[in-house]
Amino acid sequence: MTQGETGQIGVSIDIKPHAYDPARNPELFRGVLARRFIAFVIDVVIIMLPVAFAAVIIFFLGLVTFLLGWALFWLLYPAAIVWALVYCGATLGGPASATIGMRIMGIEMRTWYGAPSYFVLGAAHAIVFWITVTILTPLVLVVGLLNERRRLLHDILIGTVVINNPARALALRGAPAPA
Repeated sequence: MTQGETGQIGVSIDIKPHAYDPARNPELFRGVLARRFIAFVIDVVIIMLPVAFAAVIIFFLGLVTFLLGWALFWLLYPAAIVWALVYCGATLGGPASATIGMRIMGIEMRTWYGAPSYFVLGAAHAIVFWITVTILTPLVLVVGLLNERRRLLHDILIGTVVINNPARALALRGAPAPA
C-alpha cells in the first residue's frame, strides 16, 4: 500500500433511518388507510374513463366499417395497462408525489426515508400493487392494520410510505393552515 491508502475498497453502505415516526408525528398517519381506499376508487374511475371512451369509439367504428374496426379491441387491454402505468408514474412522480385521487384526499407518497417519489417508483408501485393484490388479495390490506405506519404490503416491498400531505397534517395537528 502506498502512503494515504487505508485499505478500503470505496464501498460504503449508508443506511437511512425512517423519515416519518408515527410516535412523534401521529397526524401524518391519521386516517390514511380510509383515504387511500377512496383515492384508489377515484383513480380507477380516472383511469377507466378514457378506456371506456375508447371502447365506445371502437364499437361505433366497427359498425361503420362493417365490423372490421372491432379488430382494434385487441389493442384496448394493452393500451389500458400502458395508460395506467403512465398515469401512476406521471402523477406519483410529479411535484405533489400523489395521484389525482390522492391529492383530492390530501395524502401523498414518499420513500421511507422521506424523498419525493419519481416516475419509475410510481410505475413500479402500481405494478407491485397489482401483483400483490392478485396473489394475496386480503392480506395486502391486513398488513396496513398491523403496522404503525399504515403501510400496505406493496409499500413495504417497494420502500414507500403514504402520509397526509403537509396542509392536512397541519390541520390535524390543530395549527392554522398556511395561506
